[in-house]
Amino acid sequence: MTLYQWFVFFLLVQIIHFLGTWKLYEAAGRKRWEAAIPVYNAIVLMKIIGRPTWWTILLFIPIINLIMFPVIWVETLRSFGKRTSLDTFLGIITFGFYIYYINYTQKLDYVTDRSLQPENKTADTISSLLFAIIVATLVHTYFIQPYTIPTSSLEKSLLIGDFLFVSKMNYGARVPMTTVALPMVHDSIPLTKSKSYLSWPQLPYFRLPGIQNINRTDIVVFNWPVDTVYKFFDTSKRRAYKPVDKKSNYVKRCVGIPGDSLSIKDGIVYINGTILQLPERAKPQFSYAVALDKKTPIDFESLLKELDVTDDAGFKSDLRDTLFLKALTAAGAERLKNVPGVVSVTRQISKGVEDGIFPHINKWNRDNFGPIYIPQKGKTVALTTETLPFYRMIISEYEKKDLKVNGSEIRIDGKVVNSYTFDQNYYWMMGDNRHNSEDSRYWGYVPEDHIVGKPIFIWLSIDPHGKGLNKIRWDRVFTTVSGEGQPQSYFKLFLLALVAFFVGEYFWKKRKEKKDL
Repeated sequence: MTLYQWFVFFLLVQIIHFLGTWKLYEAAGRKRWEAAIPVYNAIVLMKIIGRPTWWTILLFIPIINLIMFPVIWVETLRSFGKRTSLDTFLGIITFGFYIYYINYTQKLDYVTDRSLQPENKTADTISSLLFAIIVATLVHTYFIQPYTIPTSSLEKSLLIGDFLFVSKMNYGARVPMTTVALPMVHDSIPLTKSKSYLSWPQLPYFRLPGIQNINRTDIVVFNWPVDTVYKFFDTSKRRAYKPVDKKSNYVKRCVGIPGDSLSIKDGIVYINGTILQLPERAKPQFSYAVALDKKTPIDFESLLKELDVTDDAGFKSDLRDTLFLKALTAAGAERLKNVPGVVSVTRQISKGVEDGIFPHINKWNRDNFGPIYIPQKGKTVALTTETLPFYRMIISEYEKKDLKVNGSEIRIDGKVVNSYTFDQNYYWMMGDNRHNSEDSRYWGYVPEDHIVGKPIFIWLSIDPHGKGLNKIRWDRVFTTVSGEGQPQSYFKLFLLALVAFFVGEYFWKKRKEKKDL
């Protein structure tokens, strides 16, 4: 829905509210017209039902308002003596329109001294649960979201089994575009395959101010632009269409920001003609072929464990004279060269043309790519049949223009064009595990409106191959994701602070008990 459509919808809601409640306002000692003034009518209604004025704000926060509306319907009914379970049921099941029936057919007796305390334990539990859901949804949507690392694309920086907190504040929290959805779940209801949302209506994209911009080498969580959830590395162009904020969450490293020129030469990323300088914690991995003399016995299990090889490794033939490692750091490769029985260690670099590489013009591969321009908001590029493959998705899907091509003629929204000006910023995201990462090399740019947040903290890390207490990677618990130097665990400090808190609380209670005596 456009802003104009939302404005019309908002006015329609105000009319519906006025027609269904104006008698209630009068019965409560207010003026009829107070039920008709947008926003003000909600403030007055809060006074009528005896609830705090700040509840009005919650009515205009997407997702939160879905919880608040039924609460307000029930509270309104109870303020006029309709307190039975049937009244509550009818108020909710009719989406509040039961209030129309009360407004026009019933004698309206406004309860001025209504108790706001829950009537029984069940009501108290429901009230507490709703409050907890509202607070948790606010935190999850606008401040911090938990996230789990599912793949090895950022291996060595983020491991499979890392449990993260992702900050929404760093880049600015994105207001939910999907307005009707279950709180605190993503695209499906837990333990089912059912959608957790309705695709309509949609709010226009809006982001609250952030405390920083996305910088090169930042690790970023974003919605996968070409979401095909049933199969990764799919080149059939089949798509699973979802709202932007319900597309699958991905986490990669931003290697190119708006306005950059990016190229990849033999696996090395160049930005504006200069090699991209990665932070110390980033450890890019590549595939290697390790030639062996076969005469010297090698304990491969111990060797791979020492090198911290977590991706596939094995021999491609019965000769067992060449070991292929899918992912190894440069430091690991240097260590391998000094192992007795190792003849050579050769980094594997893709040659020729590779299928499935953006922009699908059969020109590049995953290790030799570009140069390409990363679009910047407000900047204009020449548009020809040669450059169009780079920007086709941007124009037609991300920025919703009507794009038609007839021979060498390009039309956007019915006009013949030879240039295009971008409506938003775009980013280039890649995994550190260069040969085992579904990233921008395969599907292109990440639009700004797809950005979710910045991982800031690992609160737990579980090794999927470990056993017992060894499943927990204790050295990664309570570590930061970014920062200078190698990550340090603050778990011991947390435990000390926790012990100090409980000890302090114990002595404080003892001291208070003595004073009371």
